[in-house]
Amino acid sequence: MSNLVNDKLYETRNSLVNEITLLSYAQFNDRHGMNKWSIAQVCHHLVLVEQATIKAIAWGLKKVDNTQKERKNVHLLLDRTKKFKAPEIVEPDVEPFEVQSIIDLLNDSRKKFMTFLNTIEDKSILAKKSFNHPALGELPLDQWIEQIYIHEQRHIEQIKEIKLLLNARH
Repeated sequence: MSNLVNDKLYETRNSLVNEITLLSYAQFNDRHGMNKWSIAQVCHHLVLVEQATIKAIAWGLKKVDNTQKERKNVHLLLDRTKKFKAPEIVEPDVEPFEVQSIIDLLNDSRKKFMTFLNTIEDKSILAKKSFNHPALGELPLDQWIEQIYIHEQRHIEQIKEIKLLLNARH
């Protein structure tokens, strides 16, 4: 894994934690409408996506079919005018969360993700194998890693919007 990707994972996660650290319990869990997620739920979704990505990469590595799939523009995920329905496996809990417990979950999932990536001896195989991504289709495994921080950036923008809405209401 390149240092650039490593740096992006680190920077994006720091940015996310900075966005949520000072929120009150009410701000963190307030939903701006029935079909909208709270900031806590957005963060829980990010934890679940990171955990699911470990599984997706692990499954992709086990696949025998080694035909390289075309590279995708994973930056499409940053376009927030395009709505994606979260697969059930990464839908957040409806229960409220404490800010610190989410930060702990985020730290834990990132540690597990990095530990998992470090177990892959030949990183070049990540560009040669792929696994089906719910929003992007068949995706090379190295791009699964890249989509973690891009997807997180998408949701940081969402969190900033929710915070603006909360400020407007209070």
